[in-house]
Amino acid sequence: MKKRILTVLLAISIALVALSGCVNDESYDHNYSHNQDYDDGDSRSQNHSHSHSHRIEGTRVAMNTDVAITVMHQNASVGESAIDCAFAEVYRIAHLMSHTEGVELSEVARLNKNGFLPNASLDLQYLVDKSIEHSRFSNGSFDITVLPIINLWKERMRAGSPPTDDEINETLKLVNYRNISIENNSIYFSQKGMEITLGGIAKGYAIDRAIAVLEEHGIKDALVNAGGDIRAIGNKEKGAPWVIALRNPENKTEYLTIIHPDNMSVATSGNYERYFSEEARASHIIDPATGYAACELLSVTVVAETATDADALATAVFVLGEARGMDLIERLDGVEGLIVTGDRQVLRSSGFASFEDGRALPDADTNTT
Repeated sequence: MKKRILTVLLAISIALVALSGCVNDESYDHNYSHNQDYDDGDSRSQNHSHSHSHRIEGTRVAMNTDVAITVMHQNASVGESAIDCAFAEVYRIAHLMSHTEGVELSEVARLNKNGFLPNASLDLQYLVDKSIEHSRFSNGSFDITVLPIINLWKERMRAGSPPTDDEINETLKLVNYRNISIENNSIYFSQKGMEITLGGIAKGYAIDRAIAVLEEHGIKDALVNAGGDIRAIGNKEKGAPWVIALRNPENKTEYLTIIHPDNMSVATSGNYERYFSEEARASHIIDPATGYAACELLSVTVVAETATDADALATAVFVLGEARGMDLIERLDGVEGLIVTGDRQVLRSSGFASFEDGRALPDADTNTT
């Protein structure tokens, strides 16, 4: 019931933002690319007309990555305004959810500093609650309380050597999602020294919020790509589906497959993305159970209804590994996945092929990273 109330209140807050307009407080030169499309009578355009529609695209930096928003609309100025508001929402979420921002901007930073946060925003309550939900059904493979271990690895690698087993085991005492409580709009840690990171789920949430703002501004066809985590609604030009290329994790000039998201979200996690140090070549995805980098898989791509879920599930499956990870995907309704194993096998869940394009590689609208 509490989760349902939070979801309803969030929906209301999005509508209020859309009705009241938006302010973009980031200092970016708002340049857009425009292409105009004319309906050629393609029978695939069934839900609404793309006649004389414009493809408007904007790219800005947020959450330490490039965020690209593409919309289709008959009125270019309406599309630009909607994109501005969507980016304003992305920046708002980024500030709230960052553990590295100052406490003046970030609720997560205040929570980590004090161990409690009274009157937490609905956004943070929802996302922490959603994170705990993912922790439960992944048996702790997704755990936002892993930040002390991540910080330990970063600090020790900067000093020139990895942490010792004793240091890891001692720090692991701070890692346990069960020690987070949400009561009366406040969030509490039950153990001193705990800290959270929403890096495995906040980017997906920001994408979902951006899509919601676009929809509130009358946009029916859009694609949001934040560093390879993607959500698409509607269609692109002439009613054709959006096209996403899944890159080979070991060679970014090659692609594993092409998919049509069909009003779904796509997120990819992999040990090729970034490192604590180039010398260590350690995965940034830590197994909360061991304190060491998850290294069984090369990459995991998850297709789910929301980018929030896809983002968290991609991390959880990567930590779980081939067998347990695929089992989790198969157990969840409306979720499909593609796993690239350490020995370079490409494994698909039972329904993943329904999203794939079996033809020769077409021009993709975007790709995973």
